[in-house]
Amino acid sequence: MMSKHGFISLGRWEALSLIILLGIAMPLKYLMGYPLAVRVVGSLHGILFMAYVAVALLFARREGWSAMKLVRCWIASCLPFGTLVFERELRDR
Repeated sequence: MMSKHGFISLGRWEALSLIILLGIAMPLKYLMGYPLAVRVVGSLHGILFMAYVAVALLFARREGWSAMKLVRCWIASCLPFGTLVFERELRDR
């Protein structure tokens, strides 16, 4: 099973994939006519996002999170860079 450090790392990778998607792949698509960049990076970001949501459920069960904490985690994962904000809550406790 994943450790807290592993879960935090997954959140960081998910956030990094969003940065690459928004900062590199989308300009490549819309400014340079290279749509493959969004397809590749967007797919990777989607996989990382789904993994984060699924691992959050498993991690929450193992760590005994309240339902509200899990909901906060999932809401954070839907906001741009929210996984980084939620990471602070995990580190502080």
